[in-house]
Amino acid sequence: MAQPGADPKSDFGRRVRQARVAKGLSQEELAHRSTLNRSYLGGVERGERNVSLLNIHKLAVALGIEPGKLLDD
Repeated sequence: MAQPGADPKSDFGRRVRQARVAKGLSQEELAHRSTLNRSYLGGVERGERNVSLLNIHKLAVALGIEPGKLLDD
């Protein structure tokens, strides 16, 4: 696993996955709640997507957390 901070997309994806798992949500359920496609969400969690501010906000709302929690450890 890469060092934290080495790849912002991977770090962001790791935080999304951790928050999703902590809430007991599947990727499909989080995708539905955030109105994002499940395959897109999978790419986010794998650090393959450069996520827009709008989608960061959608994910945070769907997870019930502040957007900043997804951006910073």
